[in-house]
Amino acid sequence: MTTSTRDRILDALEALLLDQGLTQVTLEAVAAKAGVSKGGLLYHFPTKEAMIAGMVRRLGDRSDAQREEAAAGGTSVAEWYLQQPDTSTTEELALYRSTIAALRSVDGKPGEVQQAVTDVMRLWDEGLRAEFDDPVQAEIVRLVGDGIYLAALLDLPTTDPDLHRQVVERLLRSGSDPSDSAPRSTPDSDRRTPPA
Repeated sequence: MTTSTRDRILDALEALLLDQGLTQVTLEAVAAKAGVSKGGLLYHFPTKEAMIAGMVRRLGDRSDAQREEAAAGGTSVAEWYLQQPDTSTTEELALYRSTIAALRSVDGKPGEVQQAVTDVMRLWDEGLRAEFDDPVQAEIVRLVGDGIYLAALLDLPTTDPDLHRQVVERLLRSGSDPSDSAPRSTPDSDRRTPPA
């Protein structure tokens, strides 16, 4: 299977971010690493910010594919969101760190990268809300999941697996009481999936 020019450019951007950091990434360096002309790169991404936003969206697409695969195996969005990241494969974690570095580069100014991250997070949030009758419980699950991921990004010690399992079970506890906020069981066809 051949890789599209757009994907080659994003692959090159990711490699440069991981190897050299955001400050060393230039349009020229990405074009050279991707084996395309600067004009070819600019055809797909008119600015460095557009290129980084494209990388963020592709990371979101990869994550959505992982979530959909988990759902096909019977895992709810909430269960997926609360998983501890697989730190044995540091490449994906490093790419997310690069995304955070890219976000920091915009100095709090709204822009395309920040909007891309917001869009990705909104889709995950909608997936969680679709599973819970109680929006407060959905928000609690999202916040806990965010904390789990932040701890992984900061390379903090992981929670004992048994304790982590107990936390997830308590958050997702199902019961016959309607006030209990366990995720709704929804058929795969009813699950909200982000647009491709």
